[in-house]
Amino acid sequence: MPSPFAATALIGESFAGDGANAAHTNIVIGRKGGPVETAWATSLATPSAGHVPFMTVVRPSVPVRPLTLFVNKAVAGSDLHERATWGSAQAGLAQGVLDAVAQGLLPAGEADDLLIIAAVWVNPAVHDLDACFRNQRAAAYGAVRAAVTGTPSVSDALAAAQEGPANPFYTPSAEVLAASAPEAVTR
Repeated sequence: MPSPFAATALIGESFAGDGANAAHTNIVIGRKGGPVETAWATSLATPSAGHVPFMTVVRPSVPVRPLTLFVNKAVAGSDLHERATWGSAQAGLAQGVLDAVAQGLLPAGEADDLLIIAAVWVNPAVHDLDACFRNQRAAAYGAVRAAVTGTPSVSDALAAAQEGPANPFYTPSAEVLAASAPEAVTR
């Protein structure tokens, strides 16, 4: 690991699970005193309608270390969606970050000098708080691992593009993919 750890911003992403209880998490890791601290504090101080960033806690009055800001990507609507966002997804994020510290992905000795911003997707159709927790824990850990290891690589992304983009919400057909290729569009 470079010294000091996360001298510049580290960025990672991970998706875990499927259906309405899946988790999608984007992570930015940086040091206090740097641009991530500015973004962290600005986000915390400037909530917008339906999006109120909050400090992730492992238990009430016990913030996760490194301090982790939970930024919800979906406006919490129903009672169950609110419980999933502020309850099971937050708990999963907390545990996933602490798993990364416990396993040495994030150096425990530098945890007080680091900050994490986590943009977290909780589907409004979520229906299983335990599955939401499990998937968020896996997505949080996976996003930290991706940030720390710098994965996927550019060659990994290019190889995936050869197969065509796909996500849980849309996968273009081979015909659409071919018709939208740069060489097809410029004809």
